[in-house]
Amino acid sequence: MPVSRRVPAFVCVVLLSSSLGGCGSISSFLAGGMGDLIPAWAGGLPADAPPRPGTPEYEAYAKRHEQQQSGATTGPDPATSPSAEAVH
Repeated sequence: MPVSRRVPAFVCVVLLSSSLGGCGSISSFLAGGMGDLIPAWAGGLPADAPPRPGTPEYEAYAKRHEQQQSGATTGPDPATSPSAEAVH
């Protein structure tokens, strides 16, 4: 009766392998949303990470970031700096 035990085992192996194959195709769909749910201590996004592109929060973040960049100064002009005379 060893043949009767091999058939159910073979069916189980086929079902398990086909179900694992389905995990690979669904992972790309769920990866974007599931990554946001993982806590930072477990390797998820940190609290200060920018929002994902395409969301309304990202548009507000991009505007705020652009305003900060345009308002930032690059530093003193090297030609008019008091230390520029020491270089000559």
